[in-house]
Amino acid sequence: MYEVESFFLVDVFGAEPFSGNPLAVVIGAAEFTVEQMQNITRWLNHSETAFVSPATDPAADYRVRIFTLEREMPFAGHPTLGSCHAWLAAGGNSRREAEIIQECGAGLVTVRKSDQQLEFAAPPLLRSGAVDEEKLEEVCSFLCIDRGDLVDAAWADNGPGWVVLLLRSAASVLSLNPKRSYPTRLDVGVVGPYPTGSQAAFELRAFFTDHQGIVREDPVTGSLNASVAQWLFSTARAAGHYVATQGTALGRRGRIHLTQDAAGQVWVGGKTTTMFSGQLTESVRSSFFALRA
Repeated sequence: MYEVESFFLVDVFGAEPFSGNPLAVVIGAAEFTVEQMQNITRWLNHSETAFVSPATDPAADYRVRIFTLEREMPFAGHPTLGSCHAWLAAGGNSRREAEIIQECGAGLVTVRKSDQQLEFAAPPLLRSGAVDEEKLEEVCSFLCIDRGDLVDAAWADNGPGWVVLLLRSAASVLSLNPKRSYPTRLDVGVVGPYPTGSQAAFELRAFFTDHQGIVREDPVTGSLNASVAQWLFSTARAAGHYVATQGTALGRRGRIHLTQDAAGQVWVGGKTTTMFSGQLTESVRSSFFALRA
């Protein structure tokens, strides 16, 4: 399966086709250089592109390298589920009946099949705890809100570097209108609860600055939902299982299923659907790799 480069465009976390977060996946990327993977990512112009190759760790089923338009990421959520989906679609077979082990920059991540969806085990946080007042003031200024609008805040960094803010309601989250550009790197997640009895428990939005200083909003963010769930479960604001929505402000219908099992492990799940697939043409492949000669 790794001799010919295969391409998949996968919808991740969408409630229906073309409503989640698109992920480009290249299967058979072992020969690609970092520069080539970064160039492909920028050309495709999706928030992330994933490159799958044989695992180097004997405990893993495959290896994935995840690139944004700016940099390589050690871990990201929707690329984890989308890469696993594409690997399975390309003929990948796990040595375990219901679990797949992914190797990535953050180490080994377990993905499992459950109820016609995939879900990954949320990795441990790299940074957690309180956010200092200076940072909170900066983030509030970035989001164009008052300091008094915050219910709580925490570092919830599992790779991208998230600072997470809790607002009073989902409506408050949906009304945000942050700055359109920012001179430094920021990764800000915002969460707010829906009224009791709603179809979803929380609304999330994810804002970040790209390599040109432009503020972007991610449609549906697996890493953010993972770290937010860990925070909400640990502070008893959520228990057992809940559904979060994301992408509403962008016209998307992201649906993320968050579960904490009896051992305390948080699982992040959602639908994954192949929207387009194909292969790198032989003429492009020949010229592409000739550039390295």
